[in-house]
Amino acid sequence: MDAHIQIKNLNAYYDDIQALKDVNIELPRKQITVIMGPSGCGKTTLLKTFNRFLELTDKTSITGEVLIDGQNIYERDIDVTEVRKRVGLLAQRPFPLPMSIYENVAYGMHIHRMKNNRNEYRKAVRHYLEVAGLYDEVKTRLTNPATSLSIGQQQRLCLARGLAVEPEIILGDEPTSALDPVSSQHIEGRLLGLKEQYTIVIVTHTLRQAKRLADYVIYMYMGEVVESGPAKEVFNNPKQERTRAYLEGQF
Repeated sequence: MDAHIQIKNLNAYYDDIQALKDVNIELPRKQITVIMGPSGCGKTTLLKTFNRFLELTDKTSITGEVLIDGQNIYERDIDVTEVRKRVGLLAQRPFPLPMSIYENVAYGMHIHRMKNNRNEYRKAVRHYLEVAGLYDEVKTRLTNPATSLSIGQQQRLCLARGLAVEPEIILGDEPTSALDPVSSQHIEGRLLGLKEQYTIVIVTHTLRQAKRLADYVIYMYMGEVVESGPAKEVFNNPKQERTRAYLEGQF
């Protein structure tokens, strides 16, 4: 495997409650990895260690290593802002910034001074809205507030905003759970198209979605990684009895 992310002896705690227990896994580059398992098993906690978002939660502590391209992102001299630029997050519910559609996409590029002039920003905004499958729907109202969009459109706007800062990795924390079926299909289709350029890691509680999207699967239960491997192998011939029970709907 060409591993983009490597997790070594990772433990995470909320105060005195251990949420992740000695996690050791590798995630492949430019594929969709799906983290699945029942509610409360540590899926989102694991995901948020990949861009150091977990430490934004009060009373959390982490031990172990998360390596991206061989570099531990928890080393003391690491620039956390740069980590979060390289590893974008698409949340459960969209959070458009209180500004126009155009400004939402341009915001991160302005912060990181990624373009030289206004024309370059305009071209980039159009490009990332097109990549997110939203441009044709909003091209005549780019100055309108982002909050005027439907929730499905807002999620695609957040995808465009995340892509605009040129990440290497896209994280999705149940990114379609708040959406209607048509909007969910839009997001899934975009993610499938993007995996040729990005490493994508998705948390889902929906087994059907995992089967539609996954190239690689991580199954978690009670803070532990029970099984991981190529999706076809895990879905068709799980090695662990707990994985088999989950796939058969026993819990």
